[in-house]
Amino acid sequence: MNKSDSIAALAAALAKAQGAMKGAVKDSANPFFKSKYADLASVVEAIRAAFSANGLSYIQTVQPSDLEEVRVETMILHSSGEWISCGVLALPVSKKDAQGYGSALTYARRYSLAAAVGVAPEDDDGNAAVAAKPTADYTKHLLALAAAPTMDDLQAVFKTAYKGAQATQDTLAMTAITLAKNKRKEFLMQPRTDAFLEGSQ
Repeated sequence: MNKSDSIAALAAALAKAQGAMKGAVKDSANPFFKSKYADLASVVEAIRAAFSANGLSYIQTVQPSDLEEVRVETMILHSSGEWISCGVLALPVSKKDAQGYGSALTYARRYSLAAAVGVAPEDDDGNAAVAAKPTADYTKHLLALAAAPTMDDLQAVFKTAYKGAQATQDTLAMTAITLAKNKRKEFLMQPRTDAFLEGSQ
């Protein structure tokens, strides 16, 4: 995890901010699935006042990729100068045009920010939302992603798991699967100096 040398002040401020935050209102309609969802503006609005009152801010950067995907990194900053990176979220692009990339980027920014600050969507009638649960148990897929020995194995497990979650429009599972894949990918791409040292003993 990338962060400043200390995040004590940031952690304290974030704890206060999270105590004051409300859920992101689901005020945007998805006519295809006949449902409502909390868009990026709703997530930003849900955290704006609490972040400002506690000296917090965030930035989101787009990372380069050779694949048909968008990669977004969310960082939380504190007025003390402390910061923490919440990792990179990579999402596949459905259409290889400006609209497809723009849609995927907005989607990635929304889910990355919501996950980073701990905001959950709530119904627009003001009632507290019941905690959403995945429509299927993807624990075995998450465990398989975490244990994938090679990039090829990782990609194969990810495709199977993501396709299953996508078929049921289980956005929570899709996000968890993508984050697990990205975490394992970063690990597999690291130089394996530890293995070299062990072999030389």
